[in-house]
Amino acid sequence: MRSLSKILLPVDFSERAASAASCAKLLAHHFQSEVILLHVLPPMQYQYGPAEMGGALLGELYANRAARVTEDLNHFLADELAGLRITRVIQEGDPAQEIVAFAHRQGVDLIIMPTHGYGPFRRFILGSNTAKVLHDADCPVWTGVHMENAPAVCAAPLGHILCAVDLGPQSERAVAWAAWLQKEFHARLTLLHAFAAAPDRSDRAEASWRMQVGEAVEEELTRLRQTAGCEAEILVEAGDPAQVICKAAGRLGSDALVIGRGSAAGVYGRLRTNAYAIIRQSPCPVVSV
Repeated sequence: MRSLSKILLPVDFSERAASAASCAKLLAHHFQSEVILLHVLPPMQYQYGPAEMGGALLGELYANRAARVTEDLNHFLADELAGLRITRVIQEGDPAQEIVAFAHRQGVDLIIMPTHGYGPFRRFILGSNTAKVLHDADCPVWTGVHMENAPAVCAAPLGHILCAVDLGPQSERAVAWAAWLQKEFHARLTLLHAFAAAPDRSDRAEASWRMQVGEAVEEELTRLRQTAGCEAEILVEAGDPAQVICKAAGRLGSDALVIGRGSAAGVYGRLRTNAYAIIRQSPCPVVSV
């Protein structure tokens, strides 16, 4: 049986990390989850660079930094997460690698993190650490640019879930996860597939092509719905997939958007071509499964 017994919330002490805690709180209350606050302390060479100073002095600076971080983590979100089972952990190493490794070791069921952090990664449209975690983590990852407004977004139980699938091998898993979430929150569920527009054709040929593709896609979505054993509306739309999906999420008032990740590495890794664009543009949290 699927569960969310352990939720991992990486912490960099930014406002975005604090906002992500609102989503963790919503889910933890519902599932009686343990919430693990993890801060990864970069090694000395990451923290201070090639500073030309004695090893003892550098070690003392790092020890002082570690002591401050420990104190900060012990008090971080103490009031906001009161009443939940909270575990606070500090690890050392590359942040993204340690987050993924920790999640694997501890059997984490869900990682919740914002798309951006602070520090050297803030210049990227999708934060470098978040991108690496999305690429490498085996468990679902809950993220999105909405995290800055997470207290408002995650203030109430999920009412509508949109599951966007590309009909690849991971689609069945994504639909199953969305269906499970739907049943847990008694939410409405919509299954959506967006296909790119056809090459230049006459209006008549275009209409015929769209009809044929639409029928085939609807048949496959119906099969996925039956396999998951859920009730769901089916939508098939043409256009740029990321734009179609994000507009649908806004139009339907979706509280969460579930997408699939591939199982094989490649140019785009386990997140397929449109996933990054979807995460950047989505008006609601995105769960990559």
